[in-house]
Amino acid sequence: MHYDTKHNQHGMQHDPFKAVVVPRPIGWISSVSPEGVLNLAPYSFFNAVSDKPPMVVFSSGGRKDSLRNIEASGEFTCSIATDALRAAMNMSSAAVGPEVDEFKLAGLTPAASQFVKAPRVAESPVALECKLWKTITLPPPEGKSEALWTVVFGEVVAVYIDDRYLRDGRIDVAAMRPIARLGYMDYAVVGTENMFALNRPTVSADGTSASVDNRAWDGVYR
Repeated sequence: MHYDTKHNQHGMQHDPFKAVVVPRPIGWISSVSPEGVLNLAPYSFFNAVSDKPPMVVFSSGGRKDSLRNIEASGEFTCSIATDALRAAMNMSSAAVGPEVDEFKLAGLTPAASQFVKAPRVAESPVALECKLWKTITLPPPEGKSEALWTVVFGEVVAVYIDDRYLRDGRIDVAAMRPIARLGYMDYAVVGTENMFALNRPTVSADGTSASVDNRAWDGVYR
């Protein structure tokens, strides 16, 4: 199959685009409204985009509460959704009114951040405290006059990591069991059963060939 995305002539029940760009980490975004109401929502169009400075990005389809709150306050947090928190993450995606606190709706505990007003999810093992850098409105689809999506860039100003998941100076990702979004209503879990390591190739002195050392990683980035 090969189809034109402008006309979506794929002949399938659902657009397969989101099922081929996988897995996607889930940005569990927390914000505070101008009225002081806490908001929490998961976004699967989310990722880290740089480490110097540390930056994350997510995109909002429509002007949702998260987007409005972040534009007003200039800050947000992103907690990591894990296998143990899958039901709460799913519940926090409910399209309830802006007056509803999704922490309470999902039975979660807000924990105070250090550098931003928006709280993190206390039950989550990792959280990023972010300051808004900028938002970018994406172009509208062909034939439409209004844009549907807005991209939010945030600079990470602080990182919270539960000490229980630190092992020998590294984060034990497998122990956290983070979840990721696949297509449709499908998700995946990262664990020891599906993790593997690969050393980067070492390039020869003359730059014409490369080889890979298959021994365990020595802790040096090359």
